[in-house]
Amino acid sequence: MKNTFGQSVAVTIFGESHGAEIGVVIDGMAPGIEVDEKFIADQLTLRRPVGRISTARKEQDRFRIVSGVFNRKTTGTPICIVIPNEDTRSKDYSATRALARPGHADYTAYCKYHGFEDYRGGGHFSGRITAGLVAGGAIAISALKNLGINIGTHICSLGNIHDRPFEDMDEDIAALNKMGFAVLDKNKEAEMIRMIEDAAADGDSVGGVLETAVTGFPKGVGEPWFDTVEGILSHALFSIPAVKGVEFGAGFDLVNAHGSDFNDPLRIEDGKIETLSNNNGGVNGGITNGMPILFRCAVKPTASIYKKQETVDFIKNENAVLQIQGRHDPAIIHRARVVVDSVTALVLCDMLAGRFGTDYLAGK
Repeated sequence: MKNTFGQSVAVTIFGESHGAEIGVVIDGMAPGIEVDEKFIADQLTLRRPVGRISTARKEQDRFRIVSGVFNRKTTGTPICIVIPNEDTRSKDYSATRALARPGHADYTAYCKYHGFEDYRGGGHFSGRITAGLVAGGAIAISALKNLGINIGTHICSLGNIHDRPFEDMDEDIAALNKMGFAVLDKNKEAEMIRMIEDAAADGDSVGGVLETAVTGFPKGVGEPWFDTVEGILSHALFSIPAVKGVEFGAGFDLVNAHGSDFNDPLRIEDGKIETLSNNNGGVNGGITNGMPILFRCAVKPTASIYKKQETVDFIKNENAVLQIQGRHDPAIIHRARVVVDSVTALVLCDMLAGRFGTDYLAGK
């Protein structure tokens, strides 16, 4: 029953969707990193639901930093951030407590926690818990940015609608991090929003692919076998609700051509070694090569849909039909992109601290 990730910089999440509060504890973050509460609030805003393409649940995310920060700087002791749940409707779930929502963790949670779990709104399995990751991730993003490391994610595809790929990565990342709906080709935004609204009107949901780029990350970080950069990042990314696939660089497209097409030739430019392409996503042998880290996450269609579905009553052990009530997202991909940025930042901070020492994150 482990809710902690990381070695040098460890992140622990806590709380339930309809409990009093949720939050995050970050242990191992270097002292002296500036903490901008407005930036934390802005990041939480990017995760917040918007209009008809999101749930009607409106949480204000009035976070409190209760330890680990003094005079706007990290102290080096555990950082604890607490966020209250203020807009819950637990009665929406009491009538269907024993009916497993298809695609959700209701039944597996019951198997693991023997019925003692808080089932309301998905409990500890809810995407609501990611608010803590975003709040803590904002501190990690700030620390990395001060080191010249930038992270940005866009909606690479939604259904059959495709955004353009990254071009000038630093410029694209800067633009994405100012957007509420993160697409590089703004002509695609209206199409994607329309697709989500159409699914919502039909009582259904849609999914897609997020693409993330990390620039400025130093070479030589990562391990060759069990703690590869891809392995550690994937481990954390798969903890984000609805992420069902992760690929790096050219990913699965690598199998459709020859090595001569997808190897990344090297050259020296202005005394710096770089590659002419980046099909390996900035990682060779599990170790960063100095090129941008590039990966994609497959985000499944939201499991909560309003159509009737076959299920079971796992307490009575009998078949049933479920039609859910309550407030749910017809898509979460537009909200999940800041969660991916945050988790990525926390993992990279952990890897950098493990490679260069904790004070590296404070630029020392």
